[in-house]
Amino acid sequence: MLQEKIKLYVESSEYTEKAKSIANKLKVGIINDEKSIKDEDLILKLGSNGLSLINKNMILHGDFTKNMKRLSPNKIQSELLIKASKIKGKKEDLIAVDATAGLGEDSLLLATAGFKVYLYENNPIIALLLKDTIKRAKKVPELEEIVCKMEVIEEDSIKAMKELDFKPGIILLDPMFPERKKSALVKKKFQLLHFIESPCTDEGEMLEAAISAKPHKIVIKRPLKGEWLANRKPDYSLKGKSIRYDCIILNHNNILG
Repeated sequence: MLQEKIKLYVESSEYTEKAKSIANKLKVGIINDEKSIKDEDLILKLGSNGLSLINKNMILHGDFTKNMKRLSPNKIQSELLIKASKIKGKKEDLIAVDATAGLGEDSLLLATAGFKVYLYENNPIIALLLKDTIKRAKKVPELEEIVCKMEVIEEDSIKAMKELDFKPGIILLDPMFPERKKSALVKKKFQLLHFIESPCTDEGEMLEAAISAKPHKIVIKRPLKGEWLANRKPDYSLKGKSIRYDCIILNHNNILG
């Protein structure tokens, strides 16, 4: 089990109670001596800067403040994801499901554009990192209102999409597949994310679950030259320099494409 490889390092005693809660959830041990950390150790670090996942010189740490330049009213509308997510004639009560939340940067863009976003993340470590990122962002005045529209749900999104009790405007899919592990698109800071997150084993099941939720549109984030998800040809695609968004329309009367 992955948890057996992880140690929780606590920066100071003031975080002891929170550390105990995390340790109980993940069933991992707590260490207080930084000198005892070995290069091969996978470390969850809890301290003044929140929660981070560390291995050697790789650090996975969510920080929405680094995205703030992209969130101005003028710039957000030029984001490819937001263009792909537009729904004709609907500017209020927008709901999005991010079925592959990760560290939540795409959901942050959607929330900025006015969506209420439900972020599904089944990996307990990534979910903790994501929740910690949102918690810290709520203390930043420029981000507080935005991240309050983001709700993390620690659950298998495939199962959840089959049982939704609401109709989302869009469902965002950005699944990780084994062939992408060596992709140049995978930046060094995300290597740890790929290490602890299990690749999608059934892309067809994920897509069918999204369709069963009956959103207006399914938006699929892919590498620019990547194959279609589950070999399903999209209705249209929007292409950037290194990625593209494949869009599948399920309600042709209410989609701006």
